[in-house]
Amino acid sequence: MTTLAANKPRPFELGSRNHVPVIAADIIWEGAAVGVVDATGHARPLNAADRFAGFAEAKADNAAGAAADINVQVVKSGQIELAVTGAVITDVGQPVYATDDDTFTFVPTSAAFIGFVKRFVSAGVAVVEFYAGVFQDPYGEYTVRETLSGVKTFDIEDNGKVFFADAAADDDALTLPVVATPVNIKIVAIGAFGTTKVEIAPAAADKIQGPDLPGTDNTPLSLTKATQRRGDFVELATGDANGALVTKLRGIWTTA
Repeated sequence: MTTLAANKPRPFELGSRNHVPVIAADIIWEGAAVGVVDATGHARPLNAADRFAGFAEAKADNAAGAAADINVQVVKSGQIELAVTGAVITDVGQPVYATDDDTFTFVPTSAAFIGFVKRFVSAGVAVVEFYAGVFQDPYGEYTVRETLSGVKTFDIEDNGKVFFADAAADDDALTLPVVATPVNIKIVAIGAFGTTKVEIAPAAADKIQGPDLPGTDNTPLSLTKATQRRGDFVELATGDANGALVTKLRGIWTTA
């Protein structure tokens, strides 16, 4: 082991800035959400499959250049005002995602995690706090995510998935398989406060059992719409002889 015997000046970075080499033949515009391509480490206008790197502080024009000919300077942490689809005053603290460099949403399917709502500004506009590489996606443990739409009977291939239901899902028919088919899933109400009804039916002659839930045969598990918050969820595991088991939940759920 060798310790310093003299001063050694080192380069330091400004705290909230970073520089990332840009992919070939592309332009990253000022204000764009910037993504990093996993396979190359190069920056580009954010794609849903990328890791979020921050927001471009200035235009980075590499339209005529090879990969890494220039860098883009990004702001990697801070607070930024964004148009977020469906943002309402009750969304403070909600995670925000991007489907491209200028489209922001609360729905985590086919989208990259950006940060969390710090303040509501107006309908569809919010201040989002971000810290690229530090803030973690609350749904990061789920690599397979789907949006619920229409009739859905869960099956063995749904094991390990997280499903997102919005206000349009009120009339969806969601049904669990028979107890002999083990399925472990998470269902999240992703619509704004008081807009989303989620109802999950057991297979015939089965029940859904959980904390303070009576577990009655042929009785669905329902999220109370009037008090539903964006992000309310239930995690279900089948395999018990009587029916599905609720392993975790948030929100007011009933089986009455």
